Formats: sequence, structure tokens, C-alpha cells
Amino acid sequence: MSPHRPAGARTRRAGAAPYLFLAPAMVLFALFTALPIGYTAYLSLRRTKVSGLGLGKGARKEVFVGLANYATALGDGELWAGWLRVLGYGALVLVVMLGLALLFALLLDTLHVRFARFSRAAIFLPYAVPGVAASLLWGFLYLPGVSPVNDALSALGARVDLLGAGTVTFSMANVAVWGGVGFNMLVLYTTLRAVPREYYEAARIDGASETQIALRIKVPIVTPAIILTTVFSIIATVQVFTEPMTLRPLTNTISTTWSPLMKVYRDAFVTGDLYSAAATAVVIAAISVVLSFGFLRVVRDRAFGEGR
Repeated sequence: MSPHRPAGARTRRAGAAPYLFLAPAMVLFALFTALPIGYTAYLSLRRTKVSGLGLGKGARKEVFVGLANYATALGDGELWAGWLRVLGYGALVLVVMLGLALLFALLLDTLHVRFARFSRAAIFLPYAVPGVAASLLWGFLYLPGVSPVNDALSALGARVDLLGAGTVTFSMANVAVWGGVGFNMLVLYTTLRAVPREYYEAARIDGASETQIALRIKVPIVTPAIILTTVFSIIATVQVFTEPMTLRPLTNTISTTWSPLMKVYRDAFVTGDLYSAAATAVVIAAISVVLSFGFLRVVRDRAFGEGR
């Protein structure tokens, strides 16, 4: 074989190399993401048609119904009631979780903080706990009769049912905040550590305090990271499922349709209506996309408006 390859052959091999490296990820994405999404969309357009008593061969047939399942899903009051609950839950989680994440990131980035490594690990550690385990842990801390938290409140003369109808949303939000602050803090803290220290030294020479440096220099610098974490948090909040589903056996204040995804689970695996569940899942995905891109659009328009 000649050591001198044609230029065209070398170019083709060089051009194919990135696709070879991407091939495993593309195959996994197609099998475990694109294919399930496509199959869900397919199921959402169909329904089982029952003939007669539904007995015998051919009595049940899968037929194409177009957008009928979507019309049913959009007209379901339980779905929209679940959305209202999730919106209230999400507003609470987003504000508290991202606020604490930013506060901890700013505190850890200061020069005089002690035990910085231990503090970073302690704040991030809850994120490593699986959601089901975290929900069970907090569930037993909320449960009357076995909870030291309830015993402490009772000793102080305060009787609060942490799994009651008026408090269960706050209790679930606490689980999400406890588990999510660490990840968001790490993203913001990593962004701050990439900023040249000369910016802060120049501000100190000009007489700026640590608070002024944080508010006027650090916060504007990490704004893109805050936007990123907010989008991820919106998507995660819309898809809330683990916390209410895990806490539900401990209380009767969480219904089977408390969140939209819980309704999908009930329709698919309790009542056995896969087609309605598929349509509802597509609706949830569409609303998630609208909320995420809507937030990005508002942020972009505000940034460009201030720029003008």
C-alpha cells in the first residue's frame, strides 16, 4: 500500500471521525429518547374500540382517532387542577432553591470563609441522595407519632400537621429544595471561580465592600448561569412526581392526580388507558417546552431592551 494517500480519502476519513465518536451517543439517544417519544405520540392518536361485550377474537381493536385523545386531555379538569398545584409548588421551590443556591455560592466565594471544602461537600451532599430515599426520609420526619420534629413542635406548644392539607405542599417543596440547592450552588460557584480575581481586587481598591462586590459584580457575571439553572429547575418542577408519589401512602391529602405526571401514571397503570395517558404526556411535554422557552424569551427581551 502506498504511504501517500489521496487528499480526498484523507479528507473523507477525517470528516467521518467525529460521527464515529458520536455514533454510540446517537444510537442510545435514538433507542431510549427519540423512539419512546415517537411511540408515545403514536399511541396518543389511537384508542381501543370495543365491539359487543368485548369478548372473543377481534372484539377489541386499536383504531386511529386523530386528536380526540388530546381534546379529552385538554378538557380534563383534574389535569388543570394538578397544574395549578404544581405552579404554586414550583413558584415556592424556584424562589427558595435558587435564592439559597446563589447565597451559598456567594458566601463560599468570599476570601474569609472557613471550612470551604467541607461546606461545599455538605451543601452538595443531599443532591447525591436519590429522590425516593430523600422523600421517605423527610416523610418519616413529617409523620406524626414517629417524627422528632413534631415532638419538638408539640413541646413548644405548636401543633402542626406537616402532612395536612394546608402544609403538604410546603413539606414537598422542602424535600425538593433540600435536594436541589447543592447542584445549583455548584453550577453558580463554578462560574464564580472562573472569574479573574483581578476584578474583585480592583473593586476593593476603589473602596467597594464585599456586599457591593457581590451585588454589582458577581451577580451580573453569574446571570447566564442563573438563567440556565432556572430553565433546568422549571423543567424538573413541571415533571414533579417522586415527592408526592412517595409521600402519598403517608397521608390522605395527596390525591392520585396531585401532579400532571401522577395523572399520567394513574391513567396508564391503574385504569389501563395507555392512549389517554400518552396524549396527556405529550401535552405535559408541550407545556414544559412553552414554559422553558417562554422564560428564555422574556429574559432575552429584557436583556435586549436594557441594552437599547
